[in-house]
Amino acid sequence: MELKNITIKILFLTLILALLFWFPIPKIRSPSEIGNLIYWSLVAFFDTLVLSYVIVNSKWSGWKLVLTTFAVFYGVMTFLSQIETIVFLTYFEEIIPPEMIPKLFVEGFIVAAIFSPIAVTLHGKMEESPQEYTKEFSLPLKAWIWKLLLIGIVYMFIYIAFGALVFKPLAGKAFDEYYANLQLPAWILPFQILRGIVWGLLAIPIVKMIDDWRKARLAVALLYSVLMASLLLVPNPYMSDVIRRAHFVEVLLSNFLFGWLVVTIFHWRYGR
Repeated sequence: MELKNITIKILFLTLILALLFWFPIPKIRSPSEIGNLIYWSLVAFFDTLVLSYVIVNSKWSGWKLVLTTFAVFYGVMTFLSQIETIVFLTYFEEIIPPEMIPKLFVEGFIVAAIFSPIAVTLHGKMEESPQEYTKEFSLPLKAWIWKLLLIGIVYMFIYIAFGALVFKPLAGKAFDEYYANLQLPAWILPFQILRGIVWGLLAIPIVKMIDDWRKARLAVALLYSVLMASLLLVPNPYMSDVIRRAHFVEVLLSNFLFGWLVVTIFHWRYGR
């Protein structure tokens, strides 16, 4: 009976999220993108599964859980995705109109803001419920700082490695055609380290609100990989199918590994 209830909830939330994706802010998506309802439904289903896993396993509830869900959903799906587009805007302006970027940030904000309280409410986590006291994961400030810095460095290496060893071979000749005029700035590596630190910051509430660190590790790995990679399932006018599919594999694998390592690093030497 419980499995049936969870299935119904996930399907209902999938429908809501698919509609939020499918009815974009006017003039953000092209008519061809809006017509891809099946693809957006797949994205909504996978995102709902992952976010539901996090919500159900959280010991937090109420608006605290809503804000955390929103922060992670918006942070991964929109902020960390589009911030890189802004960095490469000089190159991407020939592909993506610059005026589109602010609209994408606004659309992602609206989707996450509407969906998060609905998901928390539907999973019965909106009202505060008495729970047994459990020690919340915490580290000294120095430990947070050096671990976040380490996470940033790890992300930089994973970003480079998967780009060279996974994305480029999968894209083949399409890579040279698509990125023919790309000039990487000298500060790209420090930028990716900073981006990795932001990834790490988004994982902190997850490791605090899920007591079982193995579940927290899986939750972060799925959040990082699925929320960002799922968007690449949808055909779009800015990216060829070959590039899009290669990016999908690259992002899914690299972000899952990175998320797995983030929680492992946080819990490394914890309690000693």
